[in-house]
Amino acid sequence: MLDVLIKGGSVVDGTGRPAFSADLGISGGVIVEVGKVTTPAARTIDADGALVTPGFIDIHTHYDGQVSWDAEMLPSANHGVTTAIMGNCGVGFAPARSSDRETLIALMEGVEDIPGTALHEGITWEWETMGEYINAIDRTPRTMDIGVQVPHNPLRLYVMGERAVRREAATPDDIAAMQALLVEGLEAGALGFTTADTVGHRDAHGNPTYARQVAASELYALGEAMGRAGKGVIQIFNDFYRDNAGDFATIAELARRSGRPLSFTYEQDDAWPEGFHEYVTGEMDALNATGVPIRAQVAPRAIGGIHSLQGTINPFMTRPSYMAIMHLPHVERVAIMRDPAFKARLMTEDDRPISDFVMSVSPRVEEWGADPIRMAQRTFCLDPEPDYEQPLDRSLYGQSQATGRSVPDLLYDQLLTQDGTGQVFVPIMNWGGGNYDFVHDTLRNPWSILGLSDGGAHVGYICDGSFPTYLLSHWTRDRNHGPRIQIERAVQLQTTAPAEHIGLHDRGKIALGYRADINVIDHDSLTIGRPTLLGDLPAGGTRFVQSARGYLATMVAGQVVTDRDRLTGAKPGKVVRGAQRRAA
Repeated sequence: MLDVLIKGGSVVDGTGRPAFSADLGISGGVIVEVGKVTTPAARTIDADGALVTPGFIDIHTHYDGQVSWDAEMLPSANHGVTTAIMGNCGVGFAPARSSDRETLIALMEGVEDIPGTALHEGITWEWETMGEYINAIDRTPRTMDIGVQVPHNPLRLYVMGERAVRREAATPDDIAAMQALLVEGLEAGALGFTTADTVGHRDAHGNPTYARQVAASELYALGEAMGRAGKGVIQIFNDFYRDNAGDFATIAELARRSGRPLSFTYEQDDAWPEGFHEYVTGEMDALNATGVPIRAQVAPRAIGGIHSLQGTINPFMTRPSYMAIMHLPHVERVAIMRDPAFKARLMTEDDRPISDFVMSVSPRVEEWGADPIRMAQRTFCLDPEPDYEQPLDRSLYGQSQATGRSVPDLLYDQLLTQDGTGQVFVPIMNWGGGNYDFVHDTLRNPWSILGLSDGGAHVGYICDGSFPTYLLSHWTRDRNHGPRIQIERAVQLQTTAPAEHIGLHDRGKIALGYRADINVIDHDSLTIGRPTLLGDLPAGGTRFVQSARGYLATMVAGQVVTDRDRLTGAKPGKVVRGAQRRAA
């Protein structure tokens, strides 16, 4: 007898091949039958008219602290994710001496906009080494599997102490010690190594991250250690802000020297020189043709911020009148802001200087004063339904031109809608030319993998854990401002593509012997909800989450963890320790 039979449905197997009709038989957490299945089962799921896909693999999350207190893994669990990989961008919490804890919390708070109070209250700190961290978080059953990586900043801090904070160059002894710790972490089950070099990443005090602008020789040495060990992938975040082609050349050389699969974040910046995108895609073609496995982590929409009175950022936050009330509870602030006299006074005020911390969270905030027209042209209302690809005439600039009202006046009133929970979306990256031409091109590129959802991070400003659902709904069904992509490609980007890159060969595909990590999806009704604020972080912290509708079932290792968009309470998830082979 089977444990579960998924009857009917259109199987999108993750490989990119055309969908086909089939039943799935599941036993012992593994797919054991594909086709016309007649074996009886303890449970049958009717998938007639639905898509049946592999569970989604989110390779770019920041649940490193959240795993200490959260077994449900929201918001990712809402969006068909069955494996989440953390430790990205060179930040995390292992290895860590007890003396490093405050420093690492400040780093995560600044880089990823996770409240330091929540991290202080919630992290259990049952570890020092990466192996101890893996063992500690593996003691809690979860809704999904999780994987960890060795982040560069904690590694540097552990070896170099205050010299790392001062961003001093690593000595040969430092590099040897980091190499040994990195390999030790990989041997303990970490899936890879991560680093970042970006001007926007700063700690809670406004200081640059410790791994920013390290010598290329340090990166190469760490990559070569991975190559000798024959383990792990490399993830690197670089915004190409110093020397566009030179920065990419360093990434390419790291991939060559390590011989390990490497992925880099790839999000369009308005400041890129003409032809840079074509240069990068051409280099990826050439590198992969010579056997250098390099991939681009891409996003299905603009990377942008939610400006609201509930979250971390809003355009009026540095005006004196707002600063005088920003400490008040949300309800009280909204009541004050509804007073016409308060609004009139605030509208006459100039902005105060913006702190480095605010700039690290939202590098576009200062542009409200520096280039208000440009910002108004890329600011869109998210209410009542979230729409992340709107034309210029629906921007605040377009509304201002149509109504004769000023942009600040429209913006102020929008924030007060929905009982003071009104939201505007401001694209930061992937919005060159005011369209998604770049996004469409990257989604179709054969070397792309879906990434950058940042699940667990930017909790008061960005809510991109919905990327899996958005990709499958907007890009295959709803888009009306340009060409769409095939359902098969949308599924491949977040199943087989990441699984093969990371080395998780036991999942990401619907075929005999693969793990029964499966989504059953009502594609016609698949939608994402409006970002909403939850106060469920430790110490009363808040975060934006985004729901989804249309997941009839999500299975992890053969157990149903969500049933018609609701968590079932099942928690079969564990830590994935190293690369995985497919079951025989």
